[in-house]
Amino acid sequence: MKSELIKRSISSLFLMGLIFMSALINDYIFLSILFIVVIFSWIEWIKVIEKINFKKVYRIIHIILFLIYLLMAFIVCFNVFIIDKYFFLTILMICIFSDVGGYVFGKTFGGKKLTKISPKKTISGSIGSFVLSYVGFFVIYMYFSDLLFVRLQIEVLVFIPFFISLICQLGDLLISYYKRKAKIKNTGNLIPGHGGLLDRIDGSIFALPIGFIIISLL
Repeated sequence: MKSELIKRSISSLFLMGLIFMSALINDYIFLSILFIVVIFSWIEWIKVIEKINFKKVYRIIHIILFLIYLLMAFIVCFNVFIIDKYFFLTILMICIFSDVGGYVFGKTFGGKKLTKISPKKTISGSIGSFVLSYVGFFVIYMYFSDLLFVRLQIEVLVFIPFFISLICQLGDLLISYYKRKAKIKNTGNLIPGHGGLLDRIDGSIFALPIGFIIISLL
């Protein structure tokens, strides 16, 4: 478990560094990376769906609908990033901290299982996701506070980490459900300690676009 935790931590730090550096150096480089992530995620999704005992027509529907969703999610994220990339990075960090918090707390404290969909996920891990989401959010938000274009009331700010983390966890469970049906542990082996790319961003691909849409309505 220790070696896996180390690999996962190193991978997370590397990804966080890559995200910040690419976003701060050049907007188009970052958006290109974001689009590549969308394509690779779709490819991994196809491999998952092909392993599930679905009728061919249902496989095609799942593959097409997920592609449509990913493209719509990219458009939403693209527009938010262009308007205020620091706010985008702040919300993205919530997703990353939520994932790390769930893993670290779950492995450290263990305890009662959260759901049968993903046996490794625990209630302590879910709590850890919420806790680290708040820690990560306020650290990053304060760091970017002078650069942010988006200004929100305090009651909205307090609500954001919980809401984003909740969607991350639900998105994670959704992808876990399909992996369970496909009888696979990971969607790939691209990232050490995480598995496939989709394993790493399963919560973020739902939390980012849906979160931005909800926040814009507040």
